[in-house]
Amino acid sequence: MSKVRIISLGGVRESGKNMYLVEVDDLIFVLDCGLLYPENELLGIDVVIPDFTYLEENKNKIAGIFLTHGHADAVGALPYLLQNIDAPVFGTGLTIALAKLAVDSTGLATGFEDYHVIDENTEIEFENTSVRFFRTTHTIPDSVGICVKTEEGSVVYTGDFKFDQSASPMYRTDYGKITDIGEGRVLALLSDSGDAESTTENVSDRKIEEEMLDTFINAEGRIIVSCVASNILRIQQVFDVALQANRKIFLTGPTLVETVDVAMKLGKLVLPTPDLLVNVKNINDYRDGQVLILETGNSGEPLEALQRMSKGRHKQVNLKEGDLVYITTTPSTAMETTVAKTKNLIYRAGASVREISGTYKASGHASPNDLKLMINLLRPTYFVPVQGEYRMQAAHAQLANEVGIPFKNIFIPGKGDVIEYAKGRMHMTGQVPAGNVLIDGIGVGDIGNIVLRDRKLLSEDGIFVVVVTISRRLNKILSGPEIVSRGFVYMKASEELVKESSNIVREVVEDNLHTKDFDWAKLKQEIRDSLSRYLFEKTKRKPVILPIIMEASNYQKKS
Repeated sequence: MSKVRIISLGGVRESGKNMYLVEVDDLIFVLDCGLLYPENELLGIDVVIPDFTYLEENKNKIAGIFLTHGHADAVGALPYLLQNIDAPVFGTGLTIALAKLAVDSTGLATGFEDYHVIDENTEIEFENTSVRFFRTTHTIPDSVGICVKTEEGSVVYTGDFKFDQSASPMYRTDYGKITDIGEGRVLALLSDSGDAESTTENVSDRKIEEEMLDTFINAEGRIIVSCVASNILRIQQVFDVALQANRKIFLTGPTLVETVDVAMKLGKLVLPTPDLLVNVKNINDYRDGQVLILETGNSGEPLEALQRMSKGRHKQVNLKEGDLVYITTTPSTAMETTVAKTKNLIYRAGASVREISGTYKASGHASPNDLKLMINLLRPTYFVPVQGEYRMQAAHAQLANEVGIPFKNIFIPGKGDVIEYAKGRMHMTGQVPAGNVLIDGIGVGDIGNIVLRDRKLLSEDGIFVVVVTISRRLNKILSGPEIVSRGFVYMKASEELVKESSNIVREVVEDNLHTKDFDWAKLKQEIRDSLSRYLFEKTKRKPVILPIIMEASNYQKKS
């Protein structure tokens, strides 16, 4: 009898940061290692990764890290994990190439070379366990699902997937392999919930290509196509359609260039003609009706680059009258406000906008019918919805119940929850350390709530700096108080406020100088408290108050 545990370190009750652990006896199988791009309230934070504490404490038990595909939500956190943990990494050709690109770009896990390229026919044997794979359809080639086979049955993780009956061979799902796995006992299924709440079916990507061709042919000016850098499927469609529309393609952004280069070297992205791609420096050599600019971003919907283009701040290409901006991704609900603001900026720049989502639903995640089909093919005993916000997980749980899985066999985990199979039954048994680690520049894990609170205060209410020079020997103020404000009030228009603030500080300092038990910390805190009360009373704002108290030297020259 094997002990089987399933642990979610990320990718549950959130969109992105996928990371799931399957423990079989004394071995840990890590499924995906992704990151999450932060929301607007995380000021200055570059990316969010899972908390690796549990893995670091059990690093000797890690059998391997198994990747489903090459998107950032599956491979983005790999360099931060490999920085402290030496474990083999398994993935398909393109996935491993993009994982290496992610690792090399950070410079954190230098020298790590323990990568292993697998395909859908690979089976890796471990003690009492084996790992095999099956092809899935996603917006990137070489996407696979993972099956961890144990004595108690298989634990299957779908990764990001959808079903497209007319997908090209490179993107085609291996239905036979999925059915074969389902013929055995599937103990638990961890399934993609990213689009579980949708009421609209995904259209075939062939329809998307037809829509793109119609748009490109009818556009008179330049076309700016906006998509995600790692959406290889969409980039391939742009290549094919641009050729038919007699347009040259200009790539913007180093991430896009690197991704395209890697995919082309592996044969996962095919350039129809060698002269289709032109260096962006030569864009002025072509008339507007011949130009197609492909711009992408790293995070989900690539809107930041479009905003810079609209404002005339892009390093390579800016929008002008007559341009058509063609957004080929389906933005998430959380991005609707950002999309609306971006479209407004584009219109103000004189360009027009067309969204592919306005005509078709083109998601890379499974629709409700796709999800039910996957459950029916695999027929799991227990079901665990992952990869989505809680409402998506709950909707997916409802779908699983509709196809015959009782609610008592469905688990909706949070980060760190442990689901254990023991004595013939799956149970929630506890938690392991889990949460968000915020990556801020080169800092890893050193940005906490206090730092974020201060950033929020600084961004909203500004800073109020007070500089005073004192002499404790003479019990007097030698210089100041001098007040400098940034982001709080306009100094010239607030002379009375600044003058009164100086008087308050002067009074506090003098009172403290004349006490026998002078204390620096007490002095600074009293300045903060007194100023904070006064400034809030006058402005209803609480800026960050920074007292700088300097003491003149006590040294006296001997006569």
